Amino acid sequence: LMVVAAFILTFQIIFKQKKLSDMKEDFINNMTHELKTPIATISIASEMLRDSSISASEENRSKYAGIIFEENKRLYNHVEQVLQLARLEKGELQLNLEDRDLHQIITSTSNHFQLILEELNGKIELNLNAIHSIFKVDEMHFTNIINNLIDNAVKYNDKTPLIKINTLNVPVGIQIEVSDNGVGLSKEDQHKIFDKFYRVSKGNVHDTKGFGLGLSYVKSIIEKHNGEIKVESKLKEGSKFTILLPIDNKN
Repeated sequence: LMVVAAFILTFQIIFKQKKLSDMKEDFINNMTHELKTPIATISIASEMLRDSSISASEENRSKYAGIIFEENKRLYNHVEQVLQLARLEKGELQLNLEDRDLHQIITSTSNHFQLILEELNGKIELNLNAIHSIFKVDEMHFTNIINNLIDNAVKYNDKTPLIKINTLNVPVGIQIEVSDNGVGLSKEDQHKIFDKFYRVSKGNVHDTKGFGLGLSYVKSIIEKHNGEIKVESKLKEGSKFTILLPIDNKN
């Protein structure tokens, strides 16, 4: 019995290590792809600007300068996401907690997706019904949380996107719900979606972009605010992420 138990334990450890190794390999492949793409785009746009026949036009200069600016910002965000999660892992990340109106943050972040959603004929519906919406949060990180959830709702969608963000006050604090009509998640994915490096899109297939760090970061930051997050989802029907921030953060 001891030999069998030792064999089973050894097998479980090897299996977990193999799984972690595969996830890290996926992460490295995805990170390489995601970093190379904006670098290549910036390189091409720069070459275009160096061509005098193209850069002579004010419209072309503005177009390619805009591409360089956006891709540089995208590259910065990728690097910053990895660095922030590394700081979280080491316990070095310090939140700058101040009284902020969560409704204002949600509205402002949602507005950044209006152009993207217009191109897809989609929309965001805001039902901000919480009476008390002033809470002590780190504005930058909380904005990143909402941004990540909306971005996922757009990316993981094979229909015309419909994203709903609801807020309401509950006895323990405020509840924020971000729901969509996207591809949804299987039961297995729901249990793993907040794990670092985990991506629903498997392997080195980049039909969906990202490092598999977004939701891990979201969960870590919410927990740093003494809150919690959970997900409800059905395949092909969509997902709903529910954030709960405790009342002791409230102004």
